[in-house]
Amino acid sequence: MFRAKLSVLPSSLALCVAALLVAGCSTTKVDKTANWSPNKIYSEAKDEVDSGAFDKAVPLFEKLEGRAAGTPLAQQAQLDKAYAQHRAGEKASAVATLDRFMKLHPASPALDYALYLKGVVNFNDDLGMFAFLTRQDLSERDQKAAKESFEAFKELVTRFPESRYTPDARQRMNYIVNSLAQYEVHVARYYYNRGAYLAAINRAQVALADYREVPALEEALYIMVRSYDALGLTQLRDDAQRVLTTNYPKSEYLARGFKSKDDPWWKLW
Repeated sequence: MFRAKLSVLPSSLALCVAALLVAGCSTTKVDKTANWSPNKIYSEAKDEVDSGAFDKAVPLFEKLEGRAAGTPLAQQAQLDKAYAQHRAGEKASAVATLDRFMKLHPASPALDYALYLKGVVNFNDDLGMFAFLTRQDLSERDQKAAKESFEAFKELVTRFPESRYTPDARQRMNYIVNSLAQYEVHVARYYYNRGAYLAAINRAQVALADYREVPALEEALYIMVRSYDALGLTQLRDDAQRVLTTNYPKSEYLARGFKSKDDPWWKLW
């Protein structure tokens, strides 16, 4: 009859195994906030934000949401987390946090701030260091974020006209409208520069049809004048030029042509 025989490790090997087990246990993360009060967690998270360590602040705000669930402090933690995510470059996470906050707390007195912050997150989506280095303005990039930003600001202005955030939201809305119109003109100019004059005319007409009293419309009319001229459509060219000179009697386009990219009309916020 055979018996199962336990193998005995040499003492030196046993010590090595024990050392490895101890080392493995030492790598287990210890939650330093385990005995902290909610106020202590909030204070530490705010310190991280104030020092610019937004990535370290986010998990602290998340812990606070759980520890202070159902309290105003937990709601504040959600908003501060969204801000920290925004500043850490986590745009999608910030928007998701704000959407969740607005869904869970539709009657919150901070709802106006949540809408404002959502607008700011999307507004700044493409205004990064490379845009600054290349002097590329918002009108030359994808407009999805700009439109989402506009909708958030519009809801803020409509629902909370007396909010402290409304005046700035209105200014940003004006900028976005100018940007969206300029985007259409940018595309029209792109087509014109490549000799696609009919496409340039169609895109310029979109800007004229969809927007009112924005700076980009002057250039849209000028692109139409030049495109009709290139196509030999003199009557339409003269009509477009008459509209241009009537609405912009001091227009420099007819005398100087397209403006230089070295001096863009836009500004960064």
